[in-house]
Parts: sequence; structure tokens; C-alpha cells
Amino acid sequence: MMNLSSPFFHKAMPTNKVMMLVCVALIPGIITQVYFFGFGVIINLILCAVFAVSAEYTILKLRTREPRTSIQDNSALLTGLLLAVALPPTLPFWMTFVGVWFAIIFGKQLYGGLGYNPFNPAMVGYVLLLISFPVEMTAWLPARELAVSLPSFYESSQLIFFAQTADGLTVENFRQLADGFTMATPLDHLKTETTLGRMNSEIFANPDMALNLNGWKWVNLMFLLGGLYLLAIKIVRWHIPVAYLLAMIITSFLLNTYDNQLYAAPSFHLLTGATMLGAFFIATDPVSASTTPKGRLIYGALIGFLIVIIRTFGGYPDAIAFAVLLLNIAVPTIDHYTKPVIYGHKKETELHD
Repeated sequence: MMNLSSPFFHKAMPTNKVMMLVCVALIPGIITQVYFFGFGVIINLILCAVFAVSAEYTILKLRTREPRTSIQDNSALLTGLLLAVALPPTLPFWMTFVGVWFAIIFGKQLYGGLGYNPFNPAMVGYVLLLISFPVEMTAWLPARELAVSLPSFYESSQLIFFAQTADGLTVENFRQLADGFTMATPLDHLKTETTLGRMNSEIFANPDMALNLNGWKWVNLMFLLGGLYLLAIKIVRWHIPVAYLLAMIITSFLLNTYDNQLYAAPSFHLLTGATMLGAFFIATDPVSASTTPKGRLIYGALIGFLIVIIRTFGGYPDAIAFAVLLLNIAVPTIDHYTKPVIYGHKKETELHD
């Protein structure tokens, strides 16, 4: 199967190569995640890759289809990796299994496989896990500078498979800071503190918040680097990520200008959570995203706008998965009203006049 995302080139790149190049572009962000959040990231990557490929193989066998071709296109592998980097590094393995298999079965194969799925499969699996297991899905370890100690590879595997280490330590023990308190992700922390009535000046004055932000900042910058690589080799078009990021900047700037003690600045939104992962790797999925030039701009801008709105006023601080899935629903409508006019033809509305 070839990459059919417009504009068309005389020699289209094979799908398996496109998917593998996207996997390669994830590497800078993955290495940074491992550095700041521990070896659980690597274990998640291995588990998600194995679960995704095995799910694809099993479902294709049940559908009496030849699985080799579909597995070799690397789309299941990419779905697994995208979900893995979005999961907390100590998430129990069985939850990871549920999320990945749900992503492949209900986000992809139920609709006929690659090229037919209306929703981003990785985000389908992520939302299922977030709604079903909200505590575990928000139990990220503090960044390296804040953590008393990050679990070793062996300890991470014990936490993932047995919920505690041989010494009886749990995820909560590793989440504790030197003062005995636990630190949520910056987005979760800001949401909680704002709900308690604290102002931004108080929240961001906390040195723990600044150190935790530093880890997420570097993760986002490395995913940005991977995204720029995809733009440079023309795997990703500029329309969606640029519109997405501009919409986030404008929306958060307007809110912050209205009340800078209640609403976070654009820099906070851009460099926390999965912002850059969403901009270049999630929203740009060629199957579930808009396919027209104007449509991509609208699609990306609406995702960016919704991310800031849900983060600010909703109950799920990161919001990227929800924003992407909501706009996946709107893609047919967006594409219908933004179809470019074929040279020499008139718009459909003009034909009815």
C-alpha cells in the first residue's frame, strides 16, 4: 500500500518506509523520556510493540486475511510506540495490554484496517485507559532533578509486572520528593492548585514546579526536533503542526492576557504534556486527519484551540487525545467544504445557481 496523502508525487514512498521513518523520528524524544523518567519507558516501548503486532496478527488471522503484508507495513508497530510514549513509565502491564489491543482492534481493524480507520488508533487506546484507570494513567514519576531516586531497569520491570519491587517499594514511593510529598505532572499540578484557589504567581514560584517543568520542556523540545526532521524529509506537511501550535499560542495568549493569575502562558502549554508529540506525530496521521490543504489548516487549528480549552476548563489536563478524536469526527465535513476546485471546473455551489 502506498502513501496516498496529497499532494501526489510521481514516486510515492512505500507505507512501511514512511512508518519506519516516523518511528525513527521518535528516538530523540524517547531517549529524553528515559533520561528524565526512567527505564520504564523502554519496557513500555517493548511491551506496546509486542502487544500491537500480536494483536494485528491475531485479528487478521481471525478475519482469514494474510497477516504478513499488514504487519510488514509497520503501522501496528508505530501505533504501539505512539501509545507507549504517552503512557506513564510504571503503568501495570495488563493495562498496557488492554489499551494496545483495544487500539488495534477497535481503533483500526474494526473499520477494515489501515486506510479505513476514521480515528487515530493510538488515541483510541489512550482514551480508553485514561477514562478507565485515571489514577494509574496520571501517576507519572517526577522528573530526574526532583526524584529521590528513579527505579532501575529491574525495579521498573517489577513495578510494571508485580506493582512493587522486591524490597516492597511501590510506585508511590518512587513518586515521593525529598520532602515526602508527591509531584504530579505540571499540567495536573497546575489544574489541582488552580482548583484550590491558588494564583499562578504562587504555583510557578514553587521550585519543585520549575524543576518538573524542566524535564517536560526537554521532552517536548526533542519531539519537536523529531517533528522538524519529518517536515524536512516531507513525511509531514507543515499545515497541521503550524496551525495547531499557532492556535495554542493565540488561545492561551488571549486567556493569559485576560487574567495571567488564572490562565497559563503560551510557553507553559507548548512545553508541557504531549504538545509536540501531538503536533507532529498524532494530529498528522494521514488516515484520520484532513487531506485538503485548507482542511489541514482548519483541522490543526481546531485541535490546538480545543487542547487549551480542555486543559483550562475541562477535567483532563493534557487533552490532546480528546481534541484529536473530536476533530477526527469532523474530518469528513471539513474535507467536504474545503475540496480544491479542479482546474476548468466550477464549485458545486455555482453549478446549482
